[in-house]
Amino acid sequence: MRGLVRNLMTRGPICLPADATLTEAAEHMADHDIGDVLVLDGGTLRGILTDRDLVVRAVAAGLDPDSTTCGELATGHPLVLGPEDPVDFALRLMRQHAVRRLPVCAEGGRPVGILTLGDLAEDGAPASALAAICAADPTPWPPRSVPSGPTNLL
Repeated sequence: MRGLVRNLMTRGPICLPADATLTEAAEHMADHDIGDVLVLDGGTLRGILTDRDLVVRAVAAGLDPDSTTCGELATGHPLVLGPEDPVDFALRLMRQHAVRRLPVCAEGGRPVGILTLGDLAEDGAPASALAAICAADPTPWPPRSVPSGPTNLL
């Protein structure tokens, strides 16, 4: 892959203050059909909170989503990219650290985007199954209908 992060990143990431509740974060994720929010402290990136964090580290642990804050649960000090970083560098970071998304920050730590595996898949192999899944419209929630019996997916 060649090119710069700024050409592939999703611009305008959803950012919440560290004192926002997990409920607020979940609502933003649902409203914007995203799997993460960036957590800020005074406009500077403090951490990243994913939908998996909400399930595994909050719900499964019995935390109250109305009183637990994003700052308490977010993964702090995440790896970050700059918009002018090469895409190959981003891919190496993701591979080395087993992460699926990387915030993109301007100088001073202000988030300007996020680069995901989906962004990379759609650019690098647009005909791949992963790119097709990433580009597909989201499944509506609640589902329109639930199959009544076993479903053969093949």
